[in-house]
Amino acid sequence: MSSSRPNDTWRQTHLGRLLGHAMRRFDARVLALMARDVDVPLALAHLAARQQVTAAHIHITRHLALEGSRLTELAAQAGMSKQAMGDLVDQCEAWGLVVREADPRDARARLVRFTPSGLAWLEAFRRAVAQAEAEFRAEVGEDVATVVKLGLEAYAGGWPSA
Repeated sequence: MSSSRPNDTWRQTHLGRLLGHAMRRFDARVLALMARDVDVPLALAHLAARQQVTAAHIHITRHLALEGSRLTELAAQAGMSKQAMGDLVDQCEAWGLVVREADPRDARARLVRFTPSGLAWLEAFRRAVAQAEAEFRAEVGEDVATVVKLGLEAYAGGWPSA
């Protein structure tokens, strides 16, 4: 039996793992910036500061249409089950970010919509994403950041929820 072990460093450095680490770092930075944003409703800023708002909650911020979305649409766009998205919407509703309303196109259906506080949260999210992207560009350089973004856009283009 050979005493040399096979090289398994690839498990720590493959593209999927690196993308996952990068996404978690980016989302954590966005949430940290939102926690310090004076325009975020205070209760929501405290939730973000205490890390009660997670990357999963960001799915609602990323995917909820300004005119409102059905729960099934939100879940599909976020790549989540309807039940898991329903739980997130319940939390966001309790925090005052969203509200469920009757869908004017179908009286049996409900739409999830941003509240005024939710729209303030969304604007803070936009600013935080812009700041985190600027920090990324400053850290890796403009050329690398552009290539990374173009590469990710091309790669994600084949993904159904892109």
